[in-house]
Amino acid sequence: MTPMDQALAEARAAAAQGEVPVGAVVFGPDGTVLARAGNRTEADRDASAHAELLALREAARLLGTPRLVGCDLVVTLEPCPMCAAALVHFRIRQVVFGAYDPKGGGIEHGPRVFSAPGCLHRPEVVGGVRETECGALLRDFFRELRG
Repeated sequence: MTPMDQALAEARAAAAQGEVPVGAVVFGPDGTVLARAGNRTEADRDASAHAELLALREAARLLGTPRLVGCDLVVTLEPCPMCAAALVHFRIRQVVFGAYDPKGGGIEHGPRVFSAPGCLHRPEVVGGVRETECGALLRDFFRELRG
């Protein structure tokens, strides 16, 4: 199973729970899975319960450190500004995302957090990995939601 397959599995599980289908997986420097999560904003009644933040927090807890130096994040949607800022503070080495988010993204769109002059850390970014599949999952979810 590829890293994006794992993130997509988390996104599908989130959708099955009525959450916006975004999934994220944190990989350690040696490539092992440290944490995975899907969105839980509705279930947790927490606007910050994005897949990325949940996975980052769990990986840091597991490693016993506030920073994830050398770790990578794979996520199905371009991180929002909140999650992009968290990636800076967690010191993620690389973020790989699927679908671009022109309305809510924070890396390639919107505030472009990593490009800000005062950005403390700039992760490597790979966008558009299986973009069509990741985007279709979101479009189908919202089409079904709207009935």
